[in-house]
Amino acid sequence: MSGQPSQSAVRRVRPWLTDVLLGVGVTAVVSVVITANEGGRQEPDRIAYLWAVGLGALMLARRRYPVAVLAVTVLGLFAYYAAGYPAVGLAVPVAAALFSAAEQGRLAASITGAVVVVVVSVVVRLAEGQNFSFVVGYELAGHVLLMGAAIALGDSLRSRRAAQADARRIAELTGERYRQEADARVQGERLAIARDLHDSLGHTTSVIALHADVAREALGRDEEATRSALELIRATARRSMDDLRRTVALLRRDDDPARTVVSLAHLDAVAGAAGAAGFDVDVRVDLHSALPAPVEAAAYRIVQEAVTNVVRHSAGSRVEIHVAQDDRQVTVSVTDSGADRRSTDRAADSGHGIAGMRERAQSLGGSLTAEHQPTGFAVRAELPWAGTT
Repeated sequence: MSGQPSQSAVRRVRPWLTDVLLGVGVTAVVSVVITANEGGRQEPDRIAYLWAVGLGALMLARRRYPVAVLAVTVLGLFAYYAAGYPAVGLAVPVAAALFSAAEQGRLAASITGAVVVVVVSVVVRLAEGQNFSFVVGYELAGHVLLMGAAIALGDSLRSRRAAQADARRIAELTGERYRQEADARVQGERLAIARDLHDSLGHTTSVIALHADVAREALGRDEEATRSALELIRATARRSMDDLRRTVALLRRDDDPARTVVSLAHLDAVAGAAGAAGFDVDVRVDLHSALPAPVEAAAYRIVQEAVTNVVRHSAGSRVEIHVAQDDRQVTVSVTDSGADRRSTDRAADSGHGIAGMRERAQSLGGSLTAEHQPTGFAVRAELPWAGTT
């Protein structure tokens, strides 16, 4: 609400309010002690009470200049007693200054100031002939305890504020780390979805485009070829829509399900698309145990994208798909025969297909190579599977 002060404004006002109240308290307490008129050679006058007001006014500068405030307070106390005014003790006039210096982290200055006040007072009073037992044995303990309590209180407040500041800083750093991790997870998920869409839709659209051309050329001349091409287009489009529906259904779930919706059991569809495009397809899958879902999905997507590149760019007539598993990794290879080197060069230099396959392999700690061989273009991926979840 506009009528309420903001939290930051309250934080700015509160220290000054505390200093004002502390200054008023110092002035009031010292003035009361002066009014008692105990001891001294001179009756309390206006200057004595102005001195009390000055001690209180020093509290307004205690945060910015804590050591200076303490020094002026100690020297003022000495000057007060030198003028012969009534006794006001030792700890009462300097307690606030000692507390302020310790609160601002000037612990050594606080202790030094307290020691100087005590030593000078004891020496002067003993030099004046006052009773040693009364000065040292009776009064000294009370003064030391009060000054020590003021210093301890100030230092404890400083330590508490420092701990709170550290806790806030740790909370901020922790929150920032969580935000960065969340951003990284979102970015990783975006890249994974982009790869899935590229591999899935890229494959199916290539198959559909290829057989659409076949249907167009056969239209009116070869009804059987036209019907076969259209049926393959329909089946491919249906598989693509099923894949998309499964992916969207997983993304809409509130829990954290496994993203994998494909596996090596679907390789027949990939091989069938290449076969329908006129390639002789050799598929060999040698798995002796079940693979972790991320590894199996990555292997499938790599095969799918590699076969898509073959259908798009290869001038050969044969493609070999081999998947083999050993105790440490799964090896995936897709090789076509008689590839057109210039076409595969263009495929490797443009688009996101090979880069996406390499990212998939590297995300699992594996590697991928795509290179020309004497018999054609070969894609080979090595995917560690032991220990992958």
